[in-house]
Amino acid sequence: MKIAVVGTGYVGLVTGTCFAETGNDVTCVDIDKSKVEKLSNGQITIYEPGLEKLFIRNLKEERLRFTTSLEDGIKDAQIIFLALPTPPGEDGSADLKYILGVADHLGKILKDYKVIVDKSTVPVGTAEKVYAAIAKNYKGEFDVVSNPEFLREGVAVDDFMKPDRVVIGATSERANKVMGELYSPFVRSGNPIIYMDVRSAELTKYAANSFLATKISFMNEIAQLCERLGADVDMVRRGVGSDDRIGKRFLFPGIGYGGSCFPKDVQALVKSSTEVNYEFQILNAVMDVNEKQKLHLLPKIRKYFNNDLKGKKFALWGLAFKPNTDDIREAPALYIIDELTAAGATVVAFDPEAINNVRNLIGDKIGYAENQYDCLDGADALIIATEWNEFRTPNFLKIVTALKNKVIFDGRNLFETSAIKELGFYYESIGRATAIPTNGTFQK
Repeated sequence: MKIAVVGTGYVGLVTGTCFAETGNDVTCVDIDKSKVEKLSNGQITIYEPGLEKLFIRNLKEERLRFTTSLEDGIKDAQIIFLALPTPPGEDGSADLKYILGVADHLGKILKDYKVIVDKSTVPVGTAEKVYAAIAKNYKGEFDVVSNPEFLREGVAVDDFMKPDRVVIGATSERANKVMGELYSPFVRSGNPIIYMDVRSAELTKYAANSFLATKISFMNEIAQLCERLGADVDMVRRGVGSDDRIGKRFLFPGIGYGGSCFPKDVQALVKSSTEVNYEFQILNAVMDVNEKQKLHLLPKIRKYFNNDLKGKKFALWGLAFKPNTDDIREAPALYIIDELTAAGATVVAFDPEAINNVRNLIGDKIGYAENQYDCLDGADALIIATEWNEFRTPNFLKIVTALKNKVIFDGRNLFETSAIKELGFYYESIGRATAIPTNGTFQK
């Protein structure tokens, strides 16, 4: 099939590349000339494990191309995906100006039947607005479909190629047939394509992300309780997660969720609820818990240093909001950095992928290390904010040698408290007892 994808951000580039991988001819459209030029020359613009290999292969085999011209991009396409940003406004609502702007332009250049697909996460009723914007200038036949994405950063290629489910919201059998044909190669193992009305499809994405955010925040509150009651959140997590009605995923406590989806989608669903005179009390609490959780390590740090952080140096492992991505949107590490530097401390950070994004955002507000051990030199403590795999089994002798004090504040519970205690570290984590060394010596 011939497909156009409008927008080459995270969702757009993954979508276009993966559709090309199954033999479709895909043209990606973006107004950013510099980005289009880079992509056309084989320079991928996002970090996502496994994506670059597919991108290069399909570019080379000419199933994937890029253009700045919307008219050129959609002229032969049977399906047009809108993968455009929907940033939150000041009131939390999703800003639809990019989607509706493209829809208005499409109405002026369409010449035959197309299926226009909202791939972006959009509020209920957006498809109707897109339809109206196109129909204002185009009187021919077309369909607007809601096909929300369920991609997890870090495993997006697998999520796209082997989806748990595909949700399609449409108003015509013609559109359903086209979309079913497109997605048939991705569901050969039997996972469902779920057809529904458009409004239900739009709400499904918000409901799914908000529920997962709720699971995370609930477990973070359980962690808070564990610290006060002397329980171990890891044991509680295993006990709760073994119940198949609940499941094991999204039950790991930490310093809050971030990224491009959960914060924005929860906020947007709350805003949509208020617009129809409904107070979504649970999600208001979820947002409140998450904001506080991002700074949960700070009171622990202040207490250890007797509320005097001025002149202290902290090594920080992890800047991305989660591992296997360079995405720093709403990353807890950024909140920790703001608090520490405001208190007069210095921070030197390492992250395998996100350093350039942080440097572009905050410049020289902190220092940056080339590897995870360089940032430790002379630091008063190590703070862990992202659970990259390479942080899970570090060389503790190198850590001890470089740190001024054998002190770790772990926001992702990477280490077993008993083992870290035996190594002579003072170790604070989330929802578990503080490890205080008895002998104070490092066991080589």
